[in-house]
Amino acid sequence: MLNPFKFLSKFFSSSNQKELNRIKKIVEKVNNYEEKVIKLKDKEFPIKTDEFKKKIKNGNTLDSILPEAFALVREASKRVREERHFDVQIMGGITLHEGKIAEMKTGEGKTLTIVLAAYLNGLMEKGVHIVTVNDYLAKRDCEEMGKIYSFLGLSSGFINNGQDDYARKKNYDCDITYATNSELGFDYLRDNMSASKEQIVQREHYFSIVDEIDSCLIDEARTPLVISGAAENKTDQYLSVDKIVKQLNPEDYEVDEKDKNILLTNQGIDKVEKIFSSAGILKNNNFYDPGNLNLVHHVNQALKANHLFEKGRDYIVKDDSLKIIDELTGRILEGRRYGDGLHQALEAKEKIDIQVENQTLASITYQNYFKLYSKISGCTGTAVTESEEFFEIYDLNVVSIPTNKKMIRQDWNDQIFRTLEEKDSAIIKKIEECNKKGQPILVFTASINKSEHYSNLLKNLKIKHIVLNAKNHEGEAEIIANAGTKNSIIITTSISGRGVDIKLGGKENKNNKKDEIKSLGGLFVIGTERMESRRVDNQARGRSGRQGDEGESIFYVSLEDDLMRIFGSDSMNNILKKLGLKDGESIDHPWINKALERAQQKVEARNFDIRKTL
Repeated sequence: MLNPFKFLSKFFSSSNQKELNRIKKIVEKVNNYEEKVIKLKDKEFPIKTDEFKKKIKNGNTLDSILPEAFALVREASKRVREERHFDVQIMGGITLHEGKIAEMKTGEGKTLTIVLAAYLNGLMEKGVHIVTVNDYLAKRDCEEMGKIYSFLGLSSGFINNGQDDYARKKNYDCDITYATNSELGFDYLRDNMSASKEQIVQREHYFSIVDEIDSCLIDEARTPLVISGAAENKTDQYLSVDKIVKQLNPEDYEVDEKDKNILLTNQGIDKVEKIFSSAGILKNNNFYDPGNLNLVHHVNQALKANHLFEKGRDYIVKDDSLKIIDELTGRILEGRRYGDGLHQALEAKEKIDIQVENQTLASITYQNYFKLYSKISGCTGTAVTESEEFFEIYDLNVVSIPTNKKMIRQDWNDQIFRTLEEKDSAIIKKIEECNKKGQPILVFTASINKSEHYSNLLKNLKIKHIVLNAKNHEGEAEIIANAGTKNSIIITTSISGRGVDIKLGGKENKNNKKDEIKSLGGLFVIGTERMESRRVDNQARGRSGRQGDEGESIFYVSLEDDLMRIFGSDSMNNILKKLGLKDGESIDHPWINKALERAQQKVEARNFDIRKTL
């Protein structure tokens, strides 16, 4: 029987090759203009930009001026930044301009690639929005790439959290604007709540290029953007319900980790009814009577807060306030609160001041916001595994762009253990082994708690390391940029430091240091477990082996990991026993790898359903 995945991947690779062959012909046209643009004087670049604008006003299409415009950008970049676009970056730029997703591996220069499509579409004078994963990158990319736009005669700006309306309007009026997806979405909501036209900061939604498009449009798309205002104060209710829920025993409720849900058992309902009846707050002596809807809701949220949400994994308490941790990046989501009374239930659980509950004034999902644009495109190192979702939700096709130099990273097979303890000792042993010879190591974990766990194990052995919990984007960028130095050990959550290049030997990029690290095997990426999605695993792997560098990656898995425990099959342990696995031994077997992939596919499908429903 034909394997449908094999068939689909064959189909993708052949249609992808056809697309690449077509794009290569356009690259040749760009290259043919190089001799002509090399002869231009610096002051002639803005004049060329004005010529292009006139051509467009006279009815010429962007496609017709693309080859010369891209050659002009390449030459401008060479003069301003001493970086000449590779042919594969030109291919990426064409893909972005055509409203598709360019899958480009980590370290292939996506930031510079975006400039090509942004400049060309900026000639329309309708504004191009470039979407980044955090405020730091919006500012950094605007400042660095802005030199190229300015040399060419276009304006650029960025939107950051602290800006007032005047600054926002000024930056949105630029030809090219860098911003995060949430800043763009919230500005759109605020504009729709404005009392006058003068207060509106955004103009039309013409073209958006989304950097790390999988992070912006898939990972973060499970949560809608909400602007809210204060509702009535129910502090006492939260505190009293929390007290009651803490009195319940494990047999009074059932936890469903898979769907992050929790339900009272019949025994639990009886107990709750008894307590509320004696307090005189239960209507009609029936917990599920319509008159008790509010009470049921409070109990459900208190149950979730106490038994599904974990301090250090889902949230932290800092300066007497409860802050949400992004489950994918391990970052603190400043200013974000759980809705529907859940945040208040968590504050009651942690015995800190309960903030007044909010009511929704305006809301939009990322899916609906980005559909406002006439044209949308994006790039990422990992999109092929989600190509179906990109097409179904956003009508976007994925084009996989080849790397500039051949990838030579060594991806080792997963090491699979029965217990967490056996897995942890194998991970520490591997870190010790690499560290002894000076090979730099990047250790990826699934949460802040797990990062702290591995940090403690290394502290016990007095092994020097840095823990990155991604609270400070600029400091984080600096640390990640130097992850390729000798003896460096960095422990981090899944995708911190995206948009930052890791150069072997350190960011100064001195050749002797680089050669030394290359001879040690390059950067070694260690995954402490398989993440919920294959794409996040690939992002971790992709931090190593950039631009044809040496590098290694390996994942360690145990049957007690959350992914395997919740989504893996029960027969797995039996298989390992049959294969005669002894304590402390790992296994590398195609059956197990298949089971792992199936577990990840289950989670990916579930998350896709959540986003579709949203």
